[in-house]
Amino acid sequence: MYQVNFQFDNGESVVSFAASGENLLEVARKANIPIDAPCSGNGSCGKCRVRLLAGSLNSTKTRHISDMEYEEGIRLACRSIISDEVTIGVPDIASAYRSRMKVADLSSEDEIRIFEEAKHKVSEVGIPLVNTMRVVEVSMNPPTLDDTMPDNERFERALKRTLNSNIVRIPYSVLKKMPDVFRENEFKIKAVIRQTRKDVFVYDITGIDEEVVIGGLVVDIGTTTVSALIIDMENGQVLAKGSTGNGQIRYGADVINRIIESQKPGGQEKLQKAIVVETLNPLIAKMCSETGFDPDHIYRMAVASNTTMNHLLMGINADPLRKEPYIPTYFKTNSLFASDIGINIHPDAHIIISPNIGSYVGGDITAGTFVSMIWNRPTYSLFIDLGTNGELVFGNSDFLMSCACSAGPAFEGGDISCGMRATDGAIEACTIDPSTMTPQFKIIGDEDTKPVGICGSGIIDVIHELFKCKIISPKGKFVREGERIRHDHYGMGSYILAFEEEAGAEKDIEITEVDIDNFIRAKGAIFSAIRTMLSTLGFEVSMIDDVYVAGGIGSGINMKNAVEIGMFPDIPIERFHYIGNSSLTGAYTMLLSTQAEKKTYEVARNMTYLELSTVSGYMDEFVAACFLPHTDSRLFPSLESTEQKGEV
Repeated sequence: MYQVNFQFDNGESVVSFAASGENLLEVARKANIPIDAPCSGNGSCGKCRVRLLAGSLNSTKTRHISDMEYEEGIRLACRSIISDEVTIGVPDIASAYRSRMKVADLSSEDEIRIFEEAKHKVSEVGIPLVNTMRVVEVSMNPPTLDDTMPDNERFERALKRTLNSNIVRIPYSVLKKMPDVFRENEFKIKAVIRQTRKDVFVYDITGIDEEVVIGGLVVDIGTTTVSALIIDMENGQVLAKGSTGNGQIRYGADVINRIIESQKPGGQEKLQKAIVVETLNPLIAKMCSETGFDPDHIYRMAVASNTTMNHLLMGINADPLRKEPYIPTYFKTNSLFASDIGINIHPDAHIIISPNIGSYVGGDITAGTFVSMIWNRPTYSLFIDLGTNGELVFGNSDFLMSCACSAGPAFEGGDISCGMRATDGAIEACTIDPSTMTPQFKIIGDEDTKPVGICGSGIIDVIHELFKCKIISPKGKFVREGERIRHDHYGMGSYILAFEEEAGAEKDIEITEVDIDNFIRAKGAIFSAIRTMLSTLGFEVSMIDDVYVAGGIGSGINMKNAVEIGMFPDIPIERFHYIGNSSLTGAYTMLLSTQAEKKTYEVARNMTYLELSTVSGYMDEFVAACFLPHTDSRLFPSLESTEQKGEV
């Protein structure tokens, strides 16, 4: 056995032990060391970079590491074998999903506008913004020698009288507080309850003079990014908003790699711990700390996530999802509570999970479809959620069909050498001068923020500009030379967006031919899924009245650019609408409104799921779409006419 010492940039270290021949990435995972590995160790992404500080490793040299970097000790953890006692430097970027945790400034109207708009949309269609949670005052006669009724029965009787209910449920957490709260307040108290036609459930009891806010937690668990809200359940006010990376990222950037990882010994527990202990609980703690809100006062939670994330969150075996006939354990469940999976809020908080549609269309799409309101319109609408999986819903008030395609993590910065989430330091928009090839870009953050990487909306812009300026060919290969164009010793080309001295990073920010190829495949997956689903229904692209694009890939997508690179169909730009993180917004309405929750279940029941892999011709569509903009230029008539005018 050899000692493996992992050292972090902040001075902390972790000591582990490994046998000769063990893979370094696997050793790190066993020691719970956060090393970013989007490809889950197959050597394709090049992001599991570590530094060999002492000792020796049996490491394979790859194209992801330059000769100079190799001399400086840079290694890929997935391509390194233990053969000696070693000291390994783990860079900050490896724990980026933690360090880039962000709590929003709610004084900004942009941060809360989308939720106010969601409430307005729901109200407009006649769905009341009320739920079953409330605070009631309860007054009881104190016990005497002549009245020796126990506290719980006294409380139950008083509640039944006050609420005109036959059944009252009192959990252990409330029973434990009764003796003190009752006597300190002379048996006049407030109770936080959930009242339905069947029963009353008591979540909490407090003093009669205490101000009580019924907190609710809304969570969107994306494969790459996790977003959350804390809200006031009585009025829908957003009290806190935050986001962070999904801690599961080090087990693979896509759901298939994570499912495979979960099948290894202890894998399900590791994946569940990564999302609950390492991601959700720190994010909840951060939001509560920033706002002074007590997490024990969060009495209800709504989750919207894809089917795999739902299973891994609950610690349920997800392996059947990736194997024919692709059957999930559940579409809908109401049986989960915070204490069941270790969420650090009120232990009896009920967790509402937006219902899944199929193995690859989950509750995030159901929630997004609901809040997009396409189910309530007679016109034909297309809803697209851009994430690690690209999910689509097409239809109107008469029918809805959904499907999913494996877009990969490119839209959220994964599979891109300098890719990152849409957070401070990310390039989110870009133009390039066609003569000098000099870029100008917009960076998330304040005016002094330096670029660190590039997020999804920025990647769309960069590739569009490279193509428009004829710097790359329709196949994504560099065809021009200049100061910002480089080629490595393998002949691989790259474009420098920001040189090291201009950037807030340790090296140049660049986009490579491999990055471009990954993105072309991602956009090809989206476009081919749209074409396949429409043709299955007998529809033409021209019959789409509106397209609603969702996903937290930046402040907004340049729809014209997305069309011109062949990602979206060539229809009038005014038909496209960017609606942001609709998964989070949909879950917000589910938590706030009991009727919205029921309507979301109804939308799910009425949605048909199309498994693209079973559709003949889908792969042909995909291959044809892996080109800028497409191998069939007739599908993009507006681009053809623009070229004739000399504008592209």
